[in-house]
Amino acid sequence: MDTIPPPPQAAVHPPFNKGEPPAEEEARRELGMRMRRKPWARPELANCEFFVSSPCENIGKWHKCFKKKQPIHIELGCGKGVFIAKLASMHPEINYMAVDIKNEMLAVAKRNIEQEYVGAGHCACPTEINNILLMSQEIMLIQNMMNEKDAVDRIYINFCNPWPKRTHNKRRLTHTNQLEKYKIFLKPDGEIYFKTDDDELFESSLNYFEEAGFEIVKTTYDLHEEPKFWDNIETEHEIIFSNEGIKIKALIAKLK
Repeated sequence: MDTIPPPPQAAVHPPFNKGEPPAEEEARRELGMRMRRKPWARPELANCEFFVSSPCENIGKWHKCFKKKQPIHIELGCGKGVFIAKLASMHPEINYMAVDIKNEMLAVAKRNIEQEYVGAGHCACPTEINNILLMSQEIMLIQNMMNEKDAVDRIYINFCNPWPKRTHNKRRLTHTNQLEKYKIFLKPDGEIYFKTDDDELFESSLNYFEEAGFEIVKTTYDLHEEPKFWDNIETEHEIIFSNEGIKIKALIAKLK
């Protein structure tokens, strides 16, 4: 396993407000991942050709939902879609699925995807976008929309909620219980790319992956100091955390 040793003292995520109690900080962080209600979101998504309104209806049939038969990569918790928009537009040879729970978030992602594809000249208009699908789904229940027939080559998990309270740890997208669900639709030798700003989540996730039978093939405790670690595309959260001086941790895990 290629690895970079951790710094002598792991950085602690600073509170959002100086002196803010941990419980309030956690609540504020969770709320920070939410968005205000956008009345235009649902109608705009309804008219979007690459938005899937009822993803559970496609269980076992996702490969048929794309115009071209090619490998599928999926991002769990796509947020505003900055990451997946750049990634998918750069790789037309891959089909991408982008999952989040909030329509308000997905509507912003939809606009970012269209802007990236059209603005960068990857297509002339949004109707030509054919290698990405957006969908609203509770990721804790991902098994309701994906099964072994929906085999994917890669899963991306970027800056998921760290759920720091011990009683909430099982809600983490990298928790052992969740990883067991991903194994249902991740191909043999399939990979999970994970990055986070949170030190405790990262250390715990190293254990989660091993408990779930994954091989951790690569890790770094400072992604931005390792430009050859992977072809990194920064997310909106990553830019904020980096500007605050917080080191980004990352790993690649492979299904044995």
